[in-house]
Amino acid sequence: MAITVKKPSEQEIAEMKRLPTWSREASRFDWEYDTEEVCYLLEGDVRVTTTDGQIVEFGPGDLVTFPAGLKCHWDIRRAVRKHYRMG
Repeated sequence: MAITVKKPSEQEIAEMKRLPTWSREASRFDWEYDTEEVCYLLEGDVRVTTTDGQIVEFGPGDLVTFPAGLKCHWDIRRAVRKHYRMG
């Protein structure tokens, strides 16, 4: 179960900007994904560590996909704001 990070196309950015936003202050927490999530970061600096040891860092302009069933630890180092799609 790998997290993927990429630079989105203009079309992907336009699609993501139609979706809801989520924000959170700098913090640390464990999270489990019941369904796939795709998010487009507008602000922030994040490091996510999966239970199998994968470490992924991402920030503004990144399109990130978290697979369903993933268990991980979020370390939000700078407040985050993102558009997101579940499922």
